[in-house]
Amino acid sequence: MIIILKENAGKNECDSLISMLNEKGVKVSGINGVNHNILGLVGDTSKLDIELINAQPVVERVQRVQEPYKACNRQFHPDDTVVDAGGKKIGGGHVQIIAGPCSVESEEQIISTAEAVKKAGATMLRGGAFKPRTSPYSFQGLHGEGIKLLLKAKKATGLPIVTEIMSAEHLDLFADVDVIQVGARNMQNFELLKQLGHSDKPVLLKRGLANTMEELLMSAEYIMSGGNNNVILCERGIRTFETYTRNTLDISAVPLLKQRSHLPVVVDPSHATGIVSLVEPLSRAAIAVGADALEIEVHCNPSKALSDGAQQLKPEQFEKMMENLVPMIEFCGKKLG
Repeated sequence: MIIILKENAGKNECDSLISMLNEKGVKVSGINGVNHNILGLVGDTSKLDIELINAQPVVERVQRVQEPYKACNRQFHPDDTVVDAGGKKIGGGHVQIIAGPCSVESEEQIISTAEAVKKAGATMLRGGAFKPRTSPYSFQGLHGEGIKLLLKAKKATGLPIVTEIMSAEHLDLFADVDVIQVGARNMQNFELLKQLGHSDKPVLLKRGLANTMEELLMSAEYIMSGGNNNVILCERGIRTFETYTRNTLDISAVPLLKQRSHLPVVVDPSHATGIVSLVEPLSRAAIAVGADALEIEVHCNPSKALSDGAQQLKPEQFEKMMENLVPMIEFCGKKLG
């Protein structure tokens, strides 16, 4: 990080700034230029508050010369991280297919869907027990009862389960869940992320609807700075001006995140588009650019689903998609499961 000082910066003010920075644990070296003086900072600058530094009267502007995230940065961890999720490896040449309904609605619904997706080749089961909805009048999920039903489906099929958390107050309910999902709306719920950092349970962190990749990585940093390195990044589409799809899948995020970070990357083509017919082609694209897993919504009767029926595949559609997808996974030199 470098700090460019104002032309009229006084010595006493500069010394005060340098003293403050030294107290933060970084070393400061001065560079005298023709028009400006510059302070070069050496050390762990990731925890420095740029806005606070910018607010100092002698500071013209602050520039980072490296990313503010350390724990998830590939520069400091060149090897890919492989996350063990209930016995399934995410990353390291493995591809997991996480499939299931948007919402857990009943015991019959979740178990029948789990059995169908497993038969078609899915390796993990997804299902929402807590559902963040735009309207307060929409179905909000079965909460703790939904998690119990997911565990029944796991017992019936052996599939590890992935489900979303919405509040740190609910953590105790997730004791037997294999992967805790943080949804797009909670990507910057920093208090929740801090609590998940004290857990050793894998966390699937979804990119926010209007967040940059750096902001996603900084959210991952919150979890990892607490000691939990079992983080999985998820690209699920961002909000743009396009109206033909629910969101716009940023397919470039997959290779870019892999260049910047060592963490595995998942793609959710269901939420990215909201359209059943686009799920398979975008799943292929995700595998082609290096995704470590796909999260796909499947429902035995989408027309009667209590949430997001338009984006959920029927079991027979999912089965056909898997028939086409498995050869591509193998062609890309990866292994299903």
